[in-house]
Amino acid sequence: MAHFIAEVFHILFVLQLIGSYSVASQYVISDASGLGRRYDGIGGLSGGGATSRLLVNYPEPYLDQILDYLFKPNFGASLPILKVEIGGDSQSTDGTESSHMHSANDENYQRGYEWWLMKEAKKRNPSIKLYGLPWAFPGWIGNGQQSPYVNIDVTVDYIIKWIQGAKTHHNLTIDYIGIWNERPYNSTYIKTLRSSLNKAGLSHIAVVAADGTSAISQDILMDKALAAAVQIIGVHYPGTQVTNYTLETGKTIWASEDYSTNNNEVGAGCWARILNQNYVNGMMTSTISWNLIASYYDALPYTRDGLMTANEPWNSHYEVTDTIWITAHTTQFTDPGWMYLKHKSGVQHLDKGGSFVSMTDGVNLTIIIETMTHDHSKCIRPYLPPYNVAPQTAKFTLQGSFAKVSSLNVWYSKLTFSGQTSTMFAKKNPIKVVNGSFTLSLNPDEVYTLTTTERGYKGNYPTPPPSAPFPVPYSDNFDNYPEFSEASNFADQAGVWEIRESGDPTHKLVMEQVVLESPVYWCPAAESPISVIGNYSWQNANVSMDVKLGDNTGAFLAQRINHGGCKVVAATGLFFIVYSNGTFAVYSDIHRQFLLNSGQVDVKSGMWFKMQLLIQDNKATGFVQGKTLFTASLDPKTIPSHGFVAMGMPNYASAQFDNFDIISAS
Repeated sequence: MAHFIAEVFHILFVLQLIGSYSVASQYVISDASGLGRRYDGIGGLSGGGATSRLLVNYPEPYLDQILDYLFKPNFGASLPILKVEIGGDSQSTDGTESSHMHSANDENYQRGYEWWLMKEAKKRNPSIKLYGLPWAFPGWIGNGQQSPYVNIDVTVDYIIKWIQGAKTHHNLTIDYIGIWNERPYNSTYIKTLRSSLNKAGLSHIAVVAADGTSAISQDILMDKALAAAVQIIGVHYPGTQVTNYTLETGKTIWASEDYSTNNNEVGAGCWARILNQNYVNGMMTSTISWNLIASYYDALPYTRDGLMTANEPWNSHYEVTDTIWITAHTTQFTDPGWMYLKHKSGVQHLDKGGSFVSMTDGVNLTIIIETMTHDHSKCIRPYLPPYNVAPQTAKFTLQGSFAKVSSLNVWYSKLTFSGQTSTMFAKKNPIKVVNGSFTLSLNPDEVYTLTTTERGYKGNYPTPPPSAPFPVPYSDNFDNYPEFSEASNFADQAGVWEIRESGDPTHKLVMEQVVLESPVYWCPAAESPISVIGNYSWQNANVSMDVKLGDNTGAFLAQRINHGGCKVVAATGLFFIVYSNGTFAVYSDIHRQFLLNSGQVDVKSGMWFKMQLLIQDNKATGFVQGKTLFTASLDPKTIPSHGFVAMGMPNYASAQFDNFDIISAS
């Protein structure tokens, strides 16, 4: 009897499956009743923060290859928008990015790597649009307060100088500017920014607000001056939905930060679903991925939440993940300025799950179809309500100016989740359009691009070198960098280190900590500047560096640092600190609450001295100028078993560092 019941259920399942294909759902693709909204392009976000930190360290030819996969038209992701952080000297997710103005009297447009990245993107695609947004601000902007709106005119001038510096020093035209990432907006500031941009001859720049929730929509509806100041409403992680208030504004709407999901198969599914459904459900005409490229240490927050991964510059390993090819399904067959078709005339949900969008440039037609299932397309946020996707047959009828289309080129992807190899961005035989119609059999977890264009190319380079751990021994004397750049492989987590001339002939170029006051932070900032390096799995290491201190400060070497990113404020490990007043101390936490050892040391401000920290299992030894200062037993209850190597300072002050060595890590 049980066998008979099982057979019945099997037959019913097969009949259901056959039925799901046999009755075709009908869909119309037409521009006869007009067009929808303007498509603005897909983007990637470098910043928020320091997410491209390791990318700049890659050697050629691998660096060129990575950048081609991201930006080169008709090759890989072919991104038409690059969004970057306007560095604010403070932690903003995975590290700090340097400001162009550390103080009110300081201006420098050679700092950091975002200028370089924007130029590389422009080199590959001169039409790419550039978008700047601050997460944090240097402390002088806040004048002692945790707000950039203390003096609105000062903050507006700071942002405009960044825009002008981009043009003057790098010949970069900024196209979009934001307010303050995911933090309170100020209507007066937005209006002042808009009017000041216009007065400065920068009326071409669109203001995106407020890069967070859509709460600004109601203010826009009630305030005509604010409505005139804002060109684009930018929302983050909208879950493909926006409020009715947002739609009522009539403004262009963007998912100005989205995705933020590991770039495995599920991440690719998330990306495929939201790229379509952000428009189908929310009328959002651009979706920007946080982040552009996972080029930060895996142990930092949001591991591999980029469109591809490149976080091993020491051996040139990188990974072209499925999200690159999901992006290509849209970007390689459209351009910003194309128009979406109207809902129910080329834009809608599929009857048995999934969605499709259609776009045209007035001549060509491109249709992107996705059938991503729920569990295979969860983004990291927000919550995704349950839904079903089933095999289905879809009949598409082309009308209006598309009625004479006779065939469509086909590009296809199939994501798999059981260890099998996915099919990504494969060119298939064209589909014949007969009497204005064609039929497709659609299975779950597929992406199709159907297009009249002759574009499309799956870029390919030789396989990069295999993955390898951080190299040891490792040393850097910092003499081979441009001034104001950052040393390879260090990831600043609080404070900012820049390559500077030391003024001492025995120490040509050095790393100097240059943030001298607490910033207007995005996430609570550690008051101890700290930069991490190496391998998070290290348990034992022998590390040394030369230090020169200013007055009323100190420097530390640290090991087994267990937190970075916004959680660096809670970092524990072993911190060996030497102070300019001739004392030293050893702590187990970054806030220096738990003292393990202390004493006197023969150093003073203005002199160079060598620090060394050796950890072997449960024993730590600290040296200055080769002399043993302390030996301590490590309590596993208070000292992590492994973590990053780090250097830093107990406060925001000036200090120089040179001749960094990881002698061993075993």
